[in-house]
Amino acid sequence: MDGKVKEQKRHQQKHSGPKAERKKLKKQEGSTEEDGRKRNPKAFSVQSAVRMAKTFHRSQDIKTKKHHIPHVDRTPLEPPPIVIVVVGPPKVGKSTLIRCLIKNFTRQKLGDICGPVTIVSGKKRRLTFMECNNDINTMIDLAKVADLVLMLIDASFGFEMETFEFLNICQVHGFPRIMGVLTHLDSFKNNKTLRKTKKNLKHRFWTEVYQGAKLFYLSGMVYGEYQIQEVKNLGRFISVMKFRPLVWQTSHPYVLVDRMEDLTDPERVRTDPKCDRTVSLYGYLRGTHLKNKGQVHIPGVGDFQVADVNFLPDPCALPEAQKKRALNEKERLLYAPMAGVGGVVYDKDAVYIDLPASHVNQQQVRPTTELVQSLIDTHATLDAKMAASKVSLFSGSATLDSTDVGEHKEGPREECVWDPNTQRKRRKVVFTEKEEEDVSGSSDDDEDGDVDSEDGDQEEQEEDEDEDNLSTFLKDARAESDETEKTVTDAPPAKKQKVEGGKKRGEESAEVPAFADSEDDLEMSEEESEEEGENVRAGDSGHCSEEDEEESGDDDDGEEEEDDKEESEDESMEEDDAAGATMKKQTASESEEEEEDCCSRHSALEFILLFPSTGGLRWKEGLQQKASEAFLRQQKAAPNLRKLVYGSVVEADDSDDEEQELGGLFRVSRPQNSKKSQANGVDSSRFDPDASHNWDLEEMLNSIRDCFVTGKWEEDQDAATLLKEDEELYGDFEDLETGKVHKGQTGDENDEDDADDDDNESLVKVDDDEVQKKKRLEKKQRLKERFNAEYDDEDATYFDDLKEEMQKQAELNRAEFADVDDETRVQYEGFRPGMYVRLEISSLPCEFVTNFDPHYPIILGGLGASEGNVGYLQMRLKKHRWYHRILKTRDPLILSLGWRRFQTIPLYHIEDHNGRHRLLKYTPQHMHCGASIWGPVTPQGTGFLAVQSVAGTKANFRIAATGVILDLDKSVTIVKKLKLIGYPYKIFKNTSFIKGMFNTVLEVAKFEGASVRTVSGVRGQIKKALSTPPGAYRATFEDRLLMSDVVFLRSWYPVSVPQLYNPVTSLLLPAGQKDSWAGMRTLGQLKHDLGIRNKPNTDSLYKPVVRAPRHFNRLHIPKELQKALPFKSKPKQQQPKGKTPRDLQRPSVIREPHEKKVAALLLALSTVHNHKRKKAHTAQHAKHKEFLQQKEKLEEAKLKRQKEARKKLYRIQGQVDQKKSRSSLKGAEEE
Repeated sequence: MDGKVKEQKRHQQKHSGPKAERKKLKKQEGSTEEDGRKRNPKAFSVQSAVRMAKTFHRSQDIKTKKHHIPHVDRTPLEPPPIVIVVVGPPKVGKSTLIRCLIKNFTRQKLGDICGPVTIVSGKKRRLTFMECNNDINTMIDLAKVADLVLMLIDASFGFEMETFEFLNICQVHGFPRIMGVLTHLDSFKNNKTLRKTKKNLKHRFWTEVYQGAKLFYLSGMVYGEYQIQEVKNLGRFISVMKFRPLVWQTSHPYVLVDRMEDLTDPERVRTDPKCDRTVSLYGYLRGTHLKNKGQVHIPGVGDFQVADVNFLPDPCALPEAQKKRALNEKERLLYAPMAGVGGVVYDKDAVYIDLPASHVNQQQVRPTTELVQSLIDTHATLDAKMAASKVSLFSGSATLDSTDVGEHKEGPREECVWDPNTQRKRRKVVFTEKEEEDVSGSSDDDEDGDVDSEDGDQEEQEEDEDEDNLSTFLKDARAESDETEKTVTDAPPAKKQKVEGGKKRGEESAEVPAFADSEDDLEMSEEESEEEGENVRAGDSGHCSEEDEEESGDDDDGEEEEDDKEESEDESMEEDDAAGATMKKQTASESEEEEEDCCSRHSALEFILLFPSTGGLRWKEGLQQKASEAFLRQQKAAPNLRKLVYGSVVEADDSDDEEQELGGLFRVSRPQNSKKSQANGVDSSRFDPDASHNWDLEEMLNSIRDCFVTGKWEEDQDAATLLKEDEELYGDFEDLETGKVHKGQTGDENDEDDADDDDNESLVKVDDDEVQKKKRLEKKQRLKERFNAEYDDEDATYFDDLKEEMQKQAELNRAEFADVDDETRVQYEGFRPGMYVRLEISSLPCEFVTNFDPHYPIILGGLGASEGNVGYLQMRLKKHRWYHRILKTRDPLILSLGWRRFQTIPLYHIEDHNGRHRLLKYTPQHMHCGASIWGPVTPQGTGFLAVQSVAGTKANFRIAATGVILDLDKSVTIVKKLKLIGYPYKIFKNTSFIKGMFNTVLEVAKFEGASVRTVSGVRGQIKKALSTPPGAYRATFEDRLLMSDVVFLRSWYPVSVPQLYNPVTSLLLPAGQKDSWAGMRTLGQLKHDLGIRNKPNTDSLYKPVVRAPRHFNRLHIPKELQKALPFKSKPKQQQPKGKTPRDLQRPSVIREPHEKKVAALLLALSTVHNHKRKKAHTAQHAKHKEFLQQKEKLEEAKLKRQKEARKKLYRIQGQVDQKKSRSSLKGAEEE
């Protein structure tokens, strides 16, 4: 049996059978909750309804706490770069961290961190890093635009005051995402100390930000950089972080400027260095849409009007949409113009390429680069160089300077003429008689409304005059050269002559584009000719071929032609303009040949210059006359379409040209006649051959196919559709009055055809019924699915519906302008966030440019419609709990409100229970109070912070107060308490006359009926003014006053808010002093700086209180009352006794000398006796005291003996009683 028990204890697992199979299935699938519910449903039933309700409520609370109010997602498809602000005290590692992050994302090293640095961090994200220096102005400005804040903390030192100041600034202006970064951890040698420090800093950081805020640890540095893996982890967190939209940022457009250009005319700056500057600022637009010509605020400078806004190509664009995991090297862009990174800079009308001196090969320098280098090195203006320059045209000839040229030159004159067609004043150029003869027969230039084109016309005319003057110089030079050739032998041309030949060639090439293909080419050629001339003067070697210059010129032409074409579409061309254009087209080929000849053959050019008698320049004579003759010949050869169409050309009536007069005084102007004459001009029926259409192409035919009757028209205009509607409208109908049925013609004609097609129609009807049935079923199925989707979703809540609605709105917003190009979108919705914009601002102070420091951020904050105004603001304010002083009313305070930082004078007040706003002298210690200021109008609910000074760093916490805007008007009247004091000068029973409170009868009349009271608490009321003295009045009181009483009146006096608005212009200060802005000083600071001590008010000093003794009248008790009093209270006993009569007075005794001696002896004996008695009494008292002590001892011994005797007696009695009890027990047992 024992063996069987042992066999049962050992467990043998079964490897086969149904039980083993169930175990295998259980291991594979695992025990699920549903199986448990099926197996034991009672165990999963509700045990406690209260506990289940608590659990449900807790889970719902946790779920609801995660909800935010959903906002419409207004971020564009290409959002602007995320602004990451790196904040921390000095020497904590801000610049090093930015360099490491840039190297992590772009594989590039950056030296000095100046201004915003924009990089591409991923396929859909760009980052802009900005370093925040230890200036409270910079901290305030960057907190308003930051999306993410990297807060660096020196772990070896702990938290510094700058960290807490920036956190409080962020709390006021909208809290961005904040990540802490601990540095200098390698200074800890003990791991236990390191862990403890990390824990303490983390919990303190959580207290300030929120529980669970991310805190990174940078353990140490390797070769001056943080460890690669730690920087990579930080970069990953930044790349995937999501951001909550902030109210102020999403409701205002703003630009963090990353580039600044001064557009002021250099000549104006040279003449007046203190003139206002015109500046263009560049940066990514953030926030909301920006309208052109709006108002912006630059923190640290002031409010300005935007002169112009343009969007530019993105200098740091996102990579194209491709399915790949990482970016290649070309897509890892870095854009930091203020730090000198990024060689290509895009502008509105130009592209700047930065070529450092180290990358330029001096042997293969092109003329354009040489020109740029020479312009950089220049120290004198072009006019000064031209005045000092001398030219020698031929070998051995005399040099010519600017004074010789001036003798033969006479410039054109200007005349202002009113143009009735364009309705504006135009600047007409008036030439000399000789020039008018040369120009006769030529066409006028295009009369568009641009001032630039008119200036270009003047330049062109000036060039013609230069050419005429040059021809006269050539004649003089030829005469001199003929004289010198007779004596001097022929010699090879010198190098100087070649340079002169290059100059001459440049002048000739300036004339060549006079027969260009278009007016745009002509304008460009004029600009090129001027640039080439300047190249030669600035030191260009001239070894560049003309073909290279033409290619560079053509590229520029292509860019400007696109802009010029849009302008030319809206302009009307007149007859003379058309003539000039045609002339240019005819002679274009000739001009090209001339250009090639002039550009390629240098030897021929030198020959012509040295031997001008060969007539190489005669082809220039009478060019405009030849061109006009060629144009007239072509016009005569061209067919006149008006004559072909109408048979004869209708001449304009003279009556139309004549102006109609009314009464001989007024003339009727008919502007349509001038338009008609323009429309019937020479070239109105012609079009350029280049603009003709090739009608053999199918696309051109399709473009006009709908212009004919057979085309596809709209439904209400298509002929086939209208015929079909008429057939349905006028088919079979029944006359309701007669009951007669009328058949349509189509039905009568097609009766036979209908009879033949009945069978086919029946088959078609069956098919149509099936199709209709299927359609109905599909429609029902779709309706059912929609119903199920709306009502069967158990998890859907109101929050989910709200989010879905916001998502639909965001999709609608994106789809509205999705297919519209940027130029059109900008006109409708403004410049959208994410665009790289260029803002031109005029009238900026010159200090903004001269004292520009890229380490300080420039922010352009867009202002709303009413935010540019200044008015009264009502605020709720609370002194910061860490600020060491309370704030005083009327002390100037610097506020950061909206985009602005300004100084103002606040008045603090508190609202009483009756709605009165009572002025406070100081802010309360731990509670809110109201404040009224004069400042810029800002939307309600906007937070603000206040500091007392922004100059330098203070030892204590700098943020003085925080608050919020409540109201924007002057509805609150602030009053302060005013006590008027008077004195009674005549007292009646309950009426008194009071003086000294008012000065005139009018003042008393204003306060009639007011309540007054005395210092002792007697209340009264003002009744009426008295005639004399002025200001006295009669008042009644509850009780009779005394002459010593003081009467006062409590009144409330309205206080006006001081109108001070002083913007903080810190960016205008010189470099190195931008953190030392000092505005209006307080009264205490002024007295301290000037060494003025307060003179105490004599009334406020403490003085000894001197009161005159008061004499009270004796108490008078009536006789009747005395009779009723008890005997002991009767006043008779209180009366003092009268004087003793003289007869009862004892007479004075005069002693004799003997009696005096006896009296003195008795006095001495009595004194001795008293002394002995007193001494004996003292001795007796001491002896009695000793006796009492002995007696007390004896008494204690007696009590002790008695106690021992009692104990002995009690012991004996106890023994006796014990014996008795024992004997009684023995007797009982025996019985």
